[in-house]
Amino acid sequence: QVQLVESGGGLVQAGGSLRLSCAASGRTFSAGAMGWFRQAPGKEREFVAAIRGIGSSTFYTDSVKGRFTISKDNAKITVYLQMNSLKPEDTAVYFCAGRSSLSFNTDLRYPRAYDTWGQGTQVTVSS
Repeated sequence: QVQLVESGGGLVQAGGSLRLSCAASGRTFSAGAMGWFRQAPGKEREFVAAIRGIGSSTFYTDSVKGRFTISKDNAKITVYLQMNSLKPEDTAVYFCAGRSSLSFNTDLRYPRAYDTWGQGTQVTVSS
């Protein structure tokens, strides 16, 4: 059974930091990619960041560039999202997602690109 389990969410003041972790089991996603999405109340799920399994290229949405960093530990089959300089608008449930393989035209910014999802972890940033 393939599973993604997120951890590390919580309540933090604006300007603070959190590190989210996503541990995978049952599949490595080494030939595909892993990503982070978030969903605020009443809003659609939006792309935050992604990292390719081969080559480790990273991608970010504009609103988090320079503040968030996605990384992975292949040995632990874990992907991380380091979030610095957090803002109240970063408040959302953060989801980890995995894609088993990539093609040349895979667009990792869209939820439909992923075949496995975690249950989500709440991040709340107070002003």
